Amino acid sequence: MREENRYLTGKSIVNRQGIRTELCFLPLLILLPFAVSIILLWSWYYRGFSMGCSDYDGELMLALIILIGNIVFDIPFVKSLVRSIHRK
Repeated sequence: MREENRYLTGKSIVNRQGIRTELCFLPLLILLPFAVSIILLWSWYYRGFSMGCSDYDGELMLALIILIGNIVFDIPFVKSLVRSIHRK
């Protein structure tokens, strides 16, 4: 019985360290794709849209894919991470 309690205590310690690691990488996980998509959108607008060059439409598509993917997958991840922190 005592060995099981030790195992559970050890498991919660590992769980907390995993959550700390996820919290450390959270700004990088959210801000880096957002910054890249903003740079690509700015490049498309400045070089493609304002100059009338359709060669930069790929940058628009790539920026939208990164931005939408970031919103679709990272927002639920952050919500579940916040819920798991508040449960403990």
